Amino acid sequence: MPAPIAIIDFETTGSTPAQGARATEVAIVLVEGGQVVDQFQSLMNAGVRIPPFITQLTGITNAMVADAPPAAEVMAQARRFVGDTPLVAHNAPFDRGFWQAELARANCDAPQPFACTVRLARRLYPEAPNHQLGTLARFHQLPSTGRAHRALADAQVTAALLLRMQQDLRERWGVAAPDFGFLLALQACPKARLARFLQSNTLGMAG
Repeated sequence: MPAPIAIIDFETTGSTPAQGARATEVAIVLVEGGQVVDQFQSLMNAGVRIPPFITQLTGITNAMVADAPPAAEVMAQARRFVGDTPLVAHNAPFDRGFWQAELARANCDAPQPFACTVRLARRLYPEAPNHQLGTLARFHQLPSTGRAHRALADAQVTAALLLRMQQDLRERWGVAAPDFGFLLALQACPKARLARFLQSNTLGMAG
């Protein structure tokens, strides 16, 4: 059975920790053997105010995070939940930045590699109208999981998208084992070499 993969999503006060943004919510969905096997979700109190436009986007209010556990406590729990499992996110640079920054504040390490479903979708589904999460969910008719821009709903949709990608890699492209290592190699493959890359893995040769 393929090793588990953890899909992660953050809601935050802004676009990057480098500009002082902090996480307000994190969710992680664990997939293994083609299905969801566990999940983790929590709001977190980072001691910062949520801008009104972020509340309008996410529905997360200052009152909600005021009653939430401290950010360091939540991140330590999230780190234990993930363990050594590799991570996937939609627009991974965003979530990787907050994963690393918030874990650093909690004095936890963040060694996990990240794969990005945006980059993967650009290679596998160039015919999609765009590669935003909601668009890809509609494109593939994935089941609705709740309000967009809440961490658990978005992580669940991303998990469904990842499982669809792995299914398509097996059924459409004949890739026997589209595991995390294969996904990392696929997202790094130049588009001009994509067909050859997929064919070589179909034949069981090195990519």
